[in-house]
Amino acid sequence: MNVPDQQVPPGAFTASVAGEEDPGAAVDAVSPAAPMHPGDEAPPGTPGSGEALCHACGGTGRSEDGTTCLECDGTGRITAGIGGG
Repeated sequence: MNVPDQQVPPGAFTASVAGEEDPGAAVDAVSPAAPMHPGDEAPPGTPGSGEALCHACGGTGRSEDGTTCLECDGTGRITAGIGGG
């Protein structure tokens, strides 16, 4: 049986079956979370936090004995709370 091609009218797919206005709006493009270091107070990117110098090594990334700082994993920086509450 031969069925004629049907044309889809413009705008036929503007609403999702679930009823959202913009079906793609619910999808967040989130990059993989940055790893937390032992000295971090919050995950990187957390609202109310920011990058700060590591308190244990003063930002050098090294302990007093020259080994990698265990608090910042050698980066010299941690994520700390910057807001008051």
